[in-house]
Amino acid sequence: MAGETMRFFEQVNHHFDKAAALTEFEPGLLAQIKACNTVFHVAFPVRRDDGSIEVFEGWRAQHSSHKLPTKGGIRFALTVDEDEIMALAAMMTYKCALMDVPFGGAKGGVRIDRTQYSEGELERVTRRFTFELATKNFIGPAIDVPAPDYGTGSREMAWIVDTYAAVGGHQLDAAGCVTGKPLPVGGIRGRTEATGRGVFFGIRELLKHPEITRSLGMTPGVEGKTFVVQGLGNVGYHAAKFLTEAGARMIGVAEYEGGIHGPDGIDLEKLVEHRKATGSILGFPGTTALPDRMKALELECDVLVPAALENQITEKNVDSIAARIIAEGANGPVSADANDRLLERGVMILPDIYLNAGGVTVSYFEWVKNLSHVRFGRMGRRFEELSNTRILHTVEKLTGASIDAQSFQAAIAGASEADLVDSGLEDTMIGAWHQMTECASQRSTDLRTAAYLIAIEKVAISYLDRGIFP
Repeated sequence: MAGETMRFFEQVNHHFDKAAALTEFEPGLLAQIKACNTVFHVAFPVRRDDGSIEVFEGWRAQHSSHKLPTKGGIRFALTVDEDEIMALAAMMTYKCALMDVPFGGAKGGVRIDRTQYSEGELERVTRRFTFELATKNFIGPAIDVPAPDYGTGSREMAWIVDTYAAVGGHQLDAAGCVTGKPLPVGGIRGRTEATGRGVFFGIRELLKHPEITRSLGMTPGVEGKTFVVQGLGNVGYHAAKFLTEAGARMIGVAEYEGGIHGPDGIDLEKLVEHRKATGSILGFPGTTALPDRMKALELECDVLVPAALENQITEKNVDSIAARIIAEGANGPVSADANDRLLERGVMILPDIYLNAGGVTVSYFEWVKNLSHVRFGRMGRRFEELSNTRILHTVEKLTGASIDAQSFQAAIAGASEADLVDSGLEDTMIGAWHQMTECASQRSTDLRTAAYLIAIEKVAISYLDRGIFP
């Protein structure tokens, strides 16, 4: 119907088709890359605290198995349906390919309003869904590896790995069946903030680019830039945290309970404390409540970070968007038709399949850690510190200078697991940024199309090199 927003999977395929038109791969190969290979739909019963039985629906989609295992989060939300899960699985395929993370794309979810259930009920839902996945061979360190997503976190991941191990799946490497776990059960330092930190790295790289900032009427650098964030969940909070630490100023926030505007700046940590105390961001000192939470997206700012759900900027509100840069912390926050309208207006869009890939990048590091059974930095950190100590002592001896104790300790410090994870994430984000911008320049296209184009080419080469199409 005219004027109606496309379904989510259709929107992802719209971006795919736009990029695929710039390739020379045969139609059959492109059709295989585009298709969602497998979708599992299950209805399962769970007994509630009051003794009643409720039936829940869950999905797991494996979009592409050109590389194994497949990888993608599990979300708990009322919006979950087959179309959404297929779309998100497809995006994971392209995201992993773009970032050179050796996974195929997958996604899963349970249709549930988690706010209406106790912790015990959520645990039973999580464990039963995991059981259904395990018995149908839809989870495993070499098969399909879930992670946290909207409505889930490290707690749910701990329940998943425990259930998977109890079912009897690959006991030695069982921890590798899921990522985003708590540290005591095989998690990795830096995973919690990884997606938000990746969002920051991507924005920072764009703002380093003098030609781009000049075209937007801005000066280079993060410092002094204004930003608005939609969603103070894990991604939105950490993106705002790192942007603020780099000198940017948060002037607007949107959450499910409403939106606020603070042109002089909003203190993130104090806002979080206020919300914990009152249950709402509304009423925070120095801010004005907006008539509608979606109005926060229309505030004039340098960078808008939609970090909630898909289809937040559509043809209904696209003409009111006043940001110069849209940094997609969420998956699919800008609809396909709104995307084209924004590009026509000269708005710069940092695409989701690049910008929020920090989570799957660090999940990859966690998966490698689980399979190798050794913490990053464990074997080399002390050796590195000893080598650095010898070098500095030699410098002191040759120069006659004396280095103070605090500076000496800072100079010799070896890399911890958190240091290595952060370094690996930063390197991955910067490397993908250069690939994407170089492709966009060479093909005279936008960043999203360039990102999809790179992903398509990498997946196609993977298929061809394996001889799947002799």
